[in-house]
Parts: sequence; structure tokens; C-alpha cells
Amino acid sequence: MSSNRDKVFEKYSSKSEDGRENFSRNDGLEYHYTKKHLEGIITKEDRVLEIGCATGYYGFYYADKCREYVGVDLFPPHIELFHQRIQEQDVRNLSCQIGDATNLENIPDGSFDVVLSLGPMYHLSKTERGLAFSEAARVCKDGGYLAFAYIVQLGTYAGSCVFDDAYPNPTADEYVFARGTDDLRPGLFYYTMPEEIEEMSRNYGLKKIRNLGTNFMFAMKLVNEMTDEQFEKMRPLYDKLTSYESCTGLAGHALLICSKGASCCEI
Repeated sequence: MSSNRDKVFEKYSSKSEDGRENFSRNDGLEYHYTKKHLEGIITKEDRVLEIGCATGYYGFYYADKCREYVGVDLFPPHIELFHQRIQEQDVRNLSCQIGDATNLENIPDGSFDVVLSLGPMYHLSKTERGLAFSEAARVCKDGGYLAFAYIVQLGTYAGSCVFDDAYPNPTADEYVFARGTDDLRPGLFYYTMPEEIEEMSRNYGLKKIRNLGTNFMFAMKLVNEMTDEQFEKMRPLYDKLTSYESCTGLAGHALLICSKGASCCEI
């Protein structure tokens, strides 16, 4: 069980994750580019597992694009709302259940073609990220695909330095660099670097396909204050930033996509 379960519950009890894709343009970009980076991964024949599914944004988006979609989340109110919406919309190939990314005890080995972990890494320490990688790899079929969203250490801190005069400072340096966690909410949000998460994926027998940013903290205030017309002029630049791995270290959030086993083709 995740060691910071109580902190995670407190966080999501006080601020709902439901509808986060619409909280701001910066939040929406994370969802937009996550879907863009996943293009070609999910097919009509696939069974898809999403670990950390929240209230089902990706589940409803991909339901008609796969054979079956199962969502798992640690926070029971998320699953209750997700389940309610599944019933209301009568989506037959979509289901959800309570579960912990570090111990997917109710899910058999090799039972999914695609495994998405689009939230747990935000809240897991380095040791527990290893457990989450192990479990995701275990439940993925040989030849399948996996995707892991994570918060980028340097990109997030650099972004804070751009729009907040309180940064940088020695206390934040200690928490972010030495402990790999948020200085204001230690033990709730954890950060990593692209090279570190790639190394961890290799330790669990996974092969990197791509590792790309989904939004950029240094541009957060700028893009949130832009008009739609202004942002459309910036869109080509943002498309480039999210297309090159050389930019990923300066992202706020990023997505690592891997394959499992030698039989899996690159896309």
C-alpha cells in the first residue's frame, strides 16, 4: 500500500480532480498532449488498464477506441463517481475498481495489452515508483505497451522560479534536488528526471519508445493569460516543445511510453 495514502486522500478530498482538464489552459495541454503522444498505441482489439484513472476522463475518451477499458484508482470517491457515470451512459466495455498502483493484487499477470499509469507517479517516492513499475509490467502482456506520466524535477522547479519571486531558495533546493519532493507539500508530490525514469523502466524489462513533455511550467502563466487567438499563434512552438526529447527535461509533466518484450514493434 502507498505510504502516503492519507496525504493523497486529504488532497483529493479538499480539491476534486474531476474536470481538471478544464481548470486552466496549462492543465488542458497536459491532457491534449498525453492523448497525442498515445496515438497509435491503443487499437480496437486491445484490453486497456488505466492505473490512477480518477473520475474517468481517459476511460470515456478511449472507450470506443478499444475492446475493453478498466480503470483503477486509490481514492474511493473517484471510483464511485466514475462508476455512476458508466451506468448513466451505459458504456458496456468500461469498468472501474479501487486499487493501489503499488499492489494490483486483483489483476492477473499479463492480462492487458496496454497499461496506462497517468497519475500514480506524481505521488510515489522513488522506492514506491519501483513497485508501481513492477506491477504495471507484471499485468501487461508480452508485446504490449505501457505509458507513465510523471512530474519533471528541473522543469517544475525552473517554472516556479520564473513566476514566483520566492524561488529559488535553499529550502526548495533541499526538497526538490535532494529529496525529490515538493517543498510546500513534501511527501505528496514527487519529482523525477527523464533519465531517471527511463533507467527505472529498463530495470523492469521495458524498452523506451518515446519520452516527451506534455506541458511546461515555465510557460504556465503566459499560456493561461493568453487569449485563444494569441495561443493559436504559440501552438506551433508548443507542438515543437512536446515533440523533441531534448526539451523533456524542462517540461512540467511528461509521458514515458515503453514496450514490454522483444516481440513488440516500435510505433
